[in-house]
Amino acid sequence: QVQLVESGGGSVQGGGSLRLSCAASGDTYSRYSMGWFRQPPGKEREGVATIRSGSDGSTAYADSVKGRFTISKDNAKNTLYLQMNSLKPEDTAMYYCAADRIYYGFIPAYNYWGQGTQVTVSS
Repeated sequence: QVQLVESGGGSVQGGGSLRLSCAASGDTYSRYSMGWFRQPPGKEREGVATIRSGSDGSTAYADSVKGRFTISKDNAKNTLYLQMNSLKPEDTAMYYCAADRIYYGFIPAYNYWGQGTQVTVSS
């Protein structure tokens, strides 16, 4: 299994950028598919972006973030990233990273989750 620790959240103005990081430990990181999810206050958790394990490394994005967010991973550093540009107030949420040896896409069924990091975007 793996343990996930997130960092990089904060408060920014609309149009600004943030990069979230998720450091993994406990198992071979490259074996896991991973994703970023977010949960706005009072709303359900939703998928943001995913990246598959293996040589493919294919990515997928929610329509609301396409062209603005980029998911990537550095296997040598056991770290997952989410680069967020052109941030909007609607992006305000608690952001979570997730991992599993099974790829679940945007379904929030991943077995391992980070503690979450808060992103707040002001007008």
